[in-house]
Amino acid sequence: MTETTVRTTPVPPAPAGPAPAAGKPAAHLGGTGLFTVLLGAALPLIDFFIVNVALSAIEHDLAAGPALLELVVGGYGVAYAVLLVLGGRVGDSLGRRRLFLVGMAAFGVTSLACGLAPDAWTLVAARVAQGAASALMLPQVLATIQATTEGPRRARAMSLYGATAGLSMVAGQILGGVLVAADLAGTGWRAVFLVNVPVVILGLVLAVRSVPETRAGRPAGVDVPGTLLLALSLVSLLLPLTEGRAAGWPLWTWVSLAVFPVATVAFYVTERRADRRGRTPLVPPSLLRLTSMRRGLVLLVPFSVGFSGFMFVLAVVLQQGLRMGPVTAGLALVPMALAFFAASLAGPRLVGRHGSRVVTAGGVLQAAGIAILLVTLRYGWPDLGLAELAPGVALAGLGQGLQLPVLMRLILSDVPADRAGVGGGVMITAQQSSLALGVATLGSLFLALVPAAGMRAAVCVTLLVQLVLIALTALLSLRLPGMR
Repeated sequence: MTETTVRTTPVPPAPAGPAPAAGKPAAHLGGTGLFTVLLGAALPLIDFFIVNVALSAIEHDLAAGPALLELVVGGYGVAYAVLLVLGGRVGDSLGRRRLFLVGMAAFGVTSLACGLAPDAWTLVAARVAQGAASALMLPQVLATIQATTEGPRRARAMSLYGATAGLSMVAGQILGGVLVAADLAGTGWRAVFLVNVPVVILGLVLAVRSVPETRAGRPAGVDVPGTLLLALSLVSLLLPLTEGRAAGWPLWTWVSLAVFPVATVAFYVTERRADRRGRTPLVPPSLLRLTSMRRGLVLLVPFSVGFSGFMFVLAVVLQQGLRMGPVTAGLALVPMALAFFAASLAGPRLVGRHGSRVVTAGGVLQAAGIAILLVTLRYGWPDLGLAELAPGVALAGLGQGLQLPVLMRLILSDVPADRAGVGGGVMITAQQSSLALGVATLGSLFLALVPAAGMRAAVCVTLLVQLVLIALTALLSLRLPGMR
């Protein structure tokens, strides 16, 4: 596989901790170990999307209203996003393998609690705990890859991570539809959570045997002010956007949104002051001075907002608008998954030949796929089947597969090994926050338009908004650092 290198700005020296040592990694991540950490990366992302197709069954079984259903989705996403950077920092200090094992075990226990929840509030609490467990586990994946691989092996591992991330988000809804329809042993929607338990047990056994322990060279303490301000910033934005529509936009939602910019500025000022004083902040501003990370994150945000909003809206349209069953709705996404996987595998070679313009080409292909799907829905509604939807869905997946894996590799390409956990946490926090933001914004726009304009018009308007986001990412991709 072609090695990819990035010509970007060198990383500024860390105020605390030694510069990463040159040479080979201290530990080696073998094939089984890589499979195991990628399994750990897949579980949280699958569970963000798997619940989309189970919401109607949960509503019926637990008598949950719209606000509680929003919390089942949003509670997981908010807890996950808020704690990710902290999870990366703790892994750097206490050991990434140790935190990976703790996080995976906690994910299994909380998944069991979700599957056995007797009422809606218990399910919400278990989902919040499940999001917190994911935040312990996922940052250790990227940090372990960064600390135990180099050169072509790291390029391949990062490509596989990007492919795993994208496929997990699509496969979540496919798997959810199959499990709900199968109604295994009468479990119904509960199977979407209970299926995690045997997978976690397998993952724990493999991790003990195959994942090496790594940690930062000079462990840093927890940045309490930074952690609290980051949590306040994310909660004050994501919680009202997630709950506002279902709750009727009460006063607290507007107060919370007003707090968001103040908390964000306070967080940045606090982190910059800590960095200048030689301390180790939760998110070192020096990381954001890396051209690769800064420009990559700016691209990742609109990409993830559009991706999650599209997946949520498509799940509703397929089942409620086109009257497909859960399995058929899942099958409609198979062309997207296959195309994404093929593009992910081809990405490294294409980058070797064409550099970062591969991301631009991916944006153009994704826009073409969304445009074809928009025309199909506009003029074929409601008599549409899998064959009619496949071209647009597949082309969109092909474009996404050329963007996400390359972006993830680029963002982390210049992060030193001693900051691998923090760098991975920052990237995943940006991605996860954007995924939650996409469901809250594009999903709310779609649901608000349905009563007055009808579902066909609502989905067409939402797809037009996504086309604007894709155009933005394509334009921003022209400023990515050169890759070869």
